[in-house]
Amino acid sequence: MKNVLVILAHPDGESFNATIAHRCGETLSKNGYEVLFHDLVREGFDPLLPTAEIPAAGPVDPAVDVHCRELVSASGLIVVHPNWWGMPPAVLTGWVDRVIRPGVAYRFLEGDSGEGVPLGLLAGKTALVFNTANTPPEREETDFGDPLDSIWRRCVFGLCGVTTYFRRTFSVVVTSTREEREGWLDEAAETVNRYFPKE
Repeated sequence: MKNVLVILAHPDGESFNATIAHRCGETLSKNGYEVLFHDLVREGFDPLLPTAEIPAAGPVDPAVDVHCRELVSASGLIVVHPNWWGMPPAVLTGWVDRVIRPGVAYRFLEGDSGEGVPLGLLAGKTALVFNTANTPPEREETDFGDPLDSIWRRCVFGLCGVTTYFRRTFSVVVTSTREEREGWLDEAAETVNRYFPKE
């Protein structure tokens, strides 16, 4: 059975982000995938990268090692988080710092001192990102240049060997109706069905 890693990063376990993440997990299960689900805040994931963990051969905290092993084994990845200041929440940034690490998600070619472009190592080639925001999409693109797209598409997944990437932002959440949110949840499920169809 293939597995998919689902990462939720929101301080409120009852948030719309949490509802999206759980709907994704339910859809994956119905499609025959094993779901490796992590609510980073509820699990108390420590986002601070210790100096000792920076080198590829450095010692890794056992809790972080679990995430690394799951990432390596995953057929794909789904990340759910709010847009805060054009960035992921700090706990998710720290997860990237500690889990998307050299020797796990990428490596540098022999003879490279770390100044070149890394070689992606992830076997799972599909990544979905679902965001929520209170900024209209037109303003996000025009005024801010949609920085989350650059972070995930180019800075993270593009360097880790992910070849299929899809991101969807649901907004404006603060003024949305129940019907709109239900429609967004259905859309998230349909997206999961499209990228992770039944086995």
